[in-house]
Amino acid sequence: MKYISRFTGWALLLITFLNTGVSFAQKESKLWYKKPASKWTEALPIGNGRLGAMIFGVPGEELIQLNEATFWSGGPVRQSARASAPQALANTRKALFEEEDYVKANKLIRGIQGPYTQSFLPLADLKIKQDIGSNGYSAYERSLSVERSIAAVSFQANGVSYKRELIASFPDQSIVIHFTASKPGSISLHSSLSSQVQYVVSGDGTSGLLLKAKAPAQVDPNYVKYNKEPVKYLDSTGCGGMRAAVRIKAIIKGGKSGTDTTGLSITNADEVTLYITAATSFNGYDKCPDQEGKDELALSQKALSAASAKGWNGIYQRHYADYSQYFKRVNLELGSSSEAQGKLPTDERLLQFSTGAKDPEFETLFYQYGRYLLISSSRAGGVAANLQGIWNNLMRAPWSSNYTININTQMNYWPAAISNLEEMEYPLFDLIKELSVTGSKTAKDYYNMKGWVAHHNTDIWALSNPVGDYGKGDPKWANWYMGAPWLCRHLYEHYRFTKDEQFLKNAYPVMKGAAEFLIDFLVENKQGQLVTAPSFSPENDYFDGKGHEANTSVATTMDMSIIRDHFRNCLEAAEALHIDPAFQAVLKQKLAKLYPLKTGSKGNLQEWSQDWEDVDPHHRHVSHLYGLHPGREISPLLDPQFAEAAKKTLELRGDAGTGWSLAWKINFWARLLDGDHAYQLIRDLMRDLSVSKGGGLYPNLFDAHPPFQIDGNFGAVSGMTEMLLQSHLDKIQLLPALPAAWANGSVKGLKARGNYTIDIAWQKGVLSTATIKANLNGPCTLLTKMKVAVKGVKIASTLTGGFYKTTFSAKRGISYTVSPSK
Repeated sequence: MKYISRFTGWALLLITFLNTGVSFAQKESKLWYKKPASKWTEALPIGNGRLGAMIFGVPGEELIQLNEATFWSGGPVRQSARASAPQALANTRKALFEEEDYVKANKLIRGIQGPYTQSFLPLADLKIKQDIGSNGYSAYERSLSVERSIAAVSFQANGVSYKRELIASFPDQSIVIHFTASKPGSISLHSSLSSQVQYVVSGDGTSGLLLKAKAPAQVDPNYVKYNKEPVKYLDSTGCGGMRAAVRIKAIIKGGKSGTDTTGLSITNADEVTLYITAATSFNGYDKCPDQEGKDELALSQKALSAASAKGWNGIYQRHYADYSQYFKRVNLELGSSSEAQGKLPTDERLLQFSTGAKDPEFETLFYQYGRYLLISSSRAGGVAANLQGIWNNLMRAPWSSNYTININTQMNYWPAAISNLEEMEYPLFDLIKELSVTGSKTAKDYYNMKGWVAHHNTDIWALSNPVGDYGKGDPKWANWYMGAPWLCRHLYEHYRFTKDEQFLKNAYPVMKGAAEFLIDFLVENKQGQLVTAPSFSPENDYFDGKGHEANTSVATTMDMSIIRDHFRNCLEAAEALHIDPAFQAVLKQKLAKLYPLKTGSKGNLQEWSQDWEDVDPHHRHVSHLYGLHPGREISPLLDPQFAEAAKKTLELRGDAGTGWSLAWKINFWARLLDGDHAYQLIRDLMRDLSVSKGGGLYPNLFDAHPPFQIDGNFGAVSGMTEMLLQSHLDKIQLLPALPAAWANGSVKGLKARGNYTIDIAWQKGVLSTATIKANLNGPCTLLTKMKVAVKGVKIASTLTGGFYKTTFSAKRGISYTVSPSK
């Protein structure tokens, strides 16, 4: 049984119930272009959480690149640590504490490295040659409606108007392409399937195609250059790569259809609908997909039969009803753009915006596009969104298109709860549970410790060991071991948003296991403080006291901040559940002895336990500000000294960065309550790569590291939301970081911790009204820059540190109107 049934099934029913009827009318939001895509990063993405497609929109020769979320190389993790791994840890600690030889420690810790992760793979290419004559085409438009979750391509040729509409349906688990024309008998096309993996294609003689594919047993990461055979189909463990099937069926009105060895041909049809289904033999992280796999042929056929029976109108209506229940929960208005800006195609609009054009509706589109991508790449019952969501066209994708858990996977899900898409996070919870199982073995085999541990990255097989190919990886990323507690904060945050105690009961053992490893791993320094050793600050280097470059150290700020955060979350969880008093006592004892935050000589927050200089002062990672975001340890509302140190750190680091780095910085500045600086970083992120000197956006608005990483899209949604609403300090902060550029606007449907749904409207940079819907009973605390009144409710209000704190008792199902107090 999937972990979601234990972890999240009850929550899914609750959230669906609570959100019934909670939707808002909003303007049509779409990306559109006057020309076909010539590159993958110009193509338009559709997805249903499992099936993904990239649409190029070429009139005469369309390319639809297909993905299936579970189609990965490899099989279950079977490797064990080298017997010398625990001794390598002891030797590393000796080099760190007794010899203070950090360069030596860097070499020794490589002895605790295992294999790399496996890779997310492209599934197939669907090519459609459509007969449009030899005179070319005109009146071309290619679009993606993020409001209706439908892509379209339209053009005219030989006096006929043609249109293609494409969806990826979650209810019917299929991709559907609908072809229409203004004149009967005008649609003639030939469809063929191919793949970059081993495959064979066959037809049924009339209207269907079947592609059978076989994934490799091993695919090296794209940065591994030393193996003669980076892609292998045979595996020494005896478990072959997974199988996959792609099926296409054509339903036509008028005309004729037939298949042969070259593909599916349709001639002189009035209307054509292509139904595409796919399945793999993936049967869970711990099952060999070859010998113990599911029947991908039966699964794909069952889905195809069901989908093709519904017809285009029926399947689209089901698709739209399913999608819109999530998307329409949030409506954002940031002001009106000029008529000229609104008429520009998206690629031209991006270029205009990149050079300074004011275009608030484009910012709104980018925000909602991020929510569209999350709905499209992560659905309950499926697998988590990877480094590229579910869209990948390369056999050896950048960083294997895996789950990089030293920030990137977590960033994928930052916007889930706050932008009212809590259900999209469920696949991540399943991955965390699976990692807790494999991570327990890693903790024992590699460290001889209790609990569970996860390192720099993982894959669909829940690989949890330090990567690096047995000593070849740089420890600053390969040996980083704090993935478990960072992932676990998503479990506890889900509880903070929903107050679902059953969910927390199921999550608590996983959280506790991550804490148990940390307790075992911590050691005392000479001052009696608990520290981590070795310790890393992904993915940065420093100059030690002797001027040597190194990255292996003791008690980095990120380590200690994550541990404080996790211990605190575990404590609160145990207290909320009224359980585990003995473990609570241990956590409190350990918390009191943890190495503290420190301010450096430049007024910055120290990244390392000592005040060392960075090798790269402008490094893209700002890992030591974890306590500011996503954590809740640093805030101007808690400790102005450390908030100022965090601000100084960001100033020294600079605003430049890769796409996802810029997105993280938006969240940092929002938490520092500096909306204007956060907004400038939004504009920096939303730059065409031809203008940007670092990260930015591709023409299809995919985030550019570069290359493409989807976390920047998701991190930007999170940051923009944090500018309008924050609740991480257990207070609902209305408009905490509103920039001058968003002087007038409104947002409806955001979520706050404590299970509140929030609407906010503002004029001239000042709150005009807000609605707080309580989904549970309990005390509600607001934090605002002005004194407010809550209609019909007795409140208590105090002014502290320039902010008004307003409290009242909220009742489930009641919406409370908040307005400035006269």
